[in-house]
Amino acid sequence: MSVHSIPRLTPDEYLALERTAEIKSEFLDGQMIAMTGGSIRRGRIASNLVQAIGLQLRGRSCEVFGSDVRVLVAQTGLYTYPDVTIVCGEPTLTDEHLDTLTNPTVLIEVLSSTAAYDRTTKFEHYRALTALREYLLVSQDQPKVEQYVRQENRKDWLFNEKRDLAGSIVLPSIECALKMAEIYARVRFDDRKDTPVPPVLAPGG
Repeated sequence: MSVHSIPRLTPDEYLALERTAEIKSEFLDGQMIAMTGGSIRRGRIASNLVQAIGLQLRGRSCEVFGSDVRVLVAQTGLYTYPDVTIVCGEPTLTDEHLDTLTNPTVLIEVLSSTAAYDRTTKFEHYRALTALREYLLVSQDQPKVEQYVRQENRKDWLFNEKRDLAGSIVLPSIECALKMAEIYARVRFDDRKDTPVPPVLAPGG
């Protein structure tokens, strides 16, 4: 019996494929991992975050991006698309395509079926980013934000959690405060019709 191994890609091969693909994929250890479609609720939360943070960063040296921006963890080789990426100062990009960032200050993930991965394995990768100061995990099933803030010794992370819709959460690395009510604006946790949104394909795809 012959055993067929799955071909492993180089980062350059992945990027060449990814830049022409209709559906985004993460990349690690030679393998592309297709990203699943989101939901209306998840999309609303991500949009609320980008809008609320963008208003506070206006006129400052930091800027906020949505999930179209790819992030490379150069130390581990992970290419990924965080739901929200905040960069302070000049963005560091990998090449002339200007589409892969390596120096995020804050990363935010809106939790879905990959919640366990975002809390553990992905956070391990993110911690290797020397520029990263904060990591937020935002639940879409209840009002809940988990926050990790890097401490001055660069090794420890301070954990904080908010569950009160009347409260707010402070992001010290970018001197912003997010109201929980803003994060969850128009989000209904009892909405049984919050169906997933499939990836958008190009015409003819």
